[in-house]
Amino acid sequence: MDYRMSRTLDLPFEQAVARVREKLPGEGFGVLTEIDVTATLKAKLNQDFRRYVILGACNPPLAFRALSAERDIGVLLPCNVVVYAADEPGKTVVCAIDPESSLGRVGRPDLAPLAAEVKSRLTRVLAAL
Repeated sequence: MDYRMSRTLDLPFEQAVARVREKLPGEGFGVLTEIDVTATLKAKLNQDFRRYVILGACNPPLAFRALSAERDIGVLLPCNVVVYAADEPGKTVVCAIDPESSLGRVGRPDLAPLAAEVKSRLTRVLAAL
């Protein structure tokens, strides 16, 4: 099973990040964290890297359901959405965690419907980009 869902956009990096931030709330997600991987690698290792951010997306009602069912599931939260500059100029890749793959590792079949709902919402976000 693939661990991520992905889409390549015909948009420059900054516009793609803005579009992702614009579309996530429509499916109930907010961005809890943002990691600028490019800046971090430059600051910590003095290494240049393509434009790359990790957005920690959270849908609070769904997160509450997951945490109520399995307290330790927080290690798999939030749902990471990655945006990075593609090899081809002017294009950007957006990837989201596949919740069915990640929550499937927990070994709780009762969480499968929740994982499917999160996946459906993230799939719609990707499609709307």
